[in-house]
Amino acid sequence: MNFLGIEWARWFWRYASDRLRRHNCTNARTVRAEAAYFLTEFVPPESIAVLHIYFPDPWPKKRHHKRRLVQPKFMPLAHRILAPAGRLQIVTDHQDYFEQIEATVTGAAGFKVVEYNRPGSAAEGEFVGTNFERKYRRENRPFYAVAAVKT
Repeated sequence: MNFLGIEWARWFWRYASDRLRRHNCTNARTVRAEAAYFLTEFVPPESIAVLHIYFPDPWPKKRHHKRRLVQPKFMPLAHRILAPAGRLQIVTDHQDYFEQIEATVTGAAGFKVVEYNRPGSAAEGEFVGTNFERKYRRENRPFYAVAAVKT
């Protein structure tokens, strides 16, 4: 199984890339890019088994909501790149954004909402097992998750 991580922030991208190198992870790559652009321009149709979106930037100011990744115009892109019966899994700690995400995923054509599956990287009681999650858990932030399969 191969993994591709997409990160826009240079510091996080470099940190992730360095960790992969240090741990000799040969089945994972990172790219520094804006996610929607990269997925649109470089990911072939039906080539992704699972699309994980963990803690996307919530762009909390109302005037910035148009910059959020998960919104109605994103769903046809996710549908195009997911393989038949492919999964979309999203976790956030931002309640307002989650409410938008949940409504978007639930109302999207070609998707059926299903139970969220914890990935193998998640320890007991974790959603995803990322450093962000562990940091947010120490801050007692709530987590919100939704999953869907391509129909």
